[in-house]
Amino acid sequence: MIFSIITLFPEIFAPILNHSILKHAQAKKLTEIRIVNPRDFATDKYKTVDDHPFGGGVGMILKVDILTAAIKAAKQAKPGLRTWTILLDPKGQTYTQALARSLITYDHLILVSGHYEGVDFRITKFVDQTISIGNYILTGGEIPALVMVDSITRLLPGVLKPEATNQESFTKDSLEAPQYTRPRSFRNLDVPQILLSGDHKKIQAWQKTQSSRLTRRKPQV
Repeated sequence: MIFSIITLFPEIFAPILNHSILKHAQAKKLTEIRIVNPRDFATDKYKTVDDHPFGGGVGMILKVDILTAAIKAAKQAKPGLRTWTILLDPKGQTYTQALARSLITYDHLILVSGHYEGVDFRITKFVDQTISIGNYILTGGEIPALVMVDSITRLLPGVLKPEATNQESFTKDSLEAPQYTRPRSFRNLDVPQILLSGDHKKIQAWQKTQSSRLTRRKPQV
């Protein structure tokens, strides 16, 4: 899987992408992460990528001509792949685990990160999908891009063992049962005895019950 992240702030990504599972996936050639800076496609000497909004308003808007040039370059750098271009925007479809699973079918994901006040709305005509990671406002699309790269990477074959993801929360439209480790007792809080019994059938039944209980407490799952 190739991720091309279009961002004005490339330096944000290295501290996250170069650690843990994301680092290992790249080392094993299971993912490739490319950064595309829209400033490289500015045509004036000031490298201007934004402008004031028509009709007035606060803040600056990223220019559609600059963003489309960046998208085109990302596609041309990796031709012939099954590519899907996503704008990260709070007005988009809410991101879910099911949506993450659907995106692993592509070879190349282009993630367009907005910043400042937003992007020229016409960019929506040049992307395949608009996605939001939640009903709140962030400074830019960089954190949502990292969220998507992380959540999709761990679903790719070979990144994790199948059993590591098959029982996670949201995998079967339910939440994972509580988990415990040593010490068995901590400040009068004890590990449930059923988990220490060694009876795997009873443990699985307990886990299923606990999973259902937690899922009911989060009805949007």
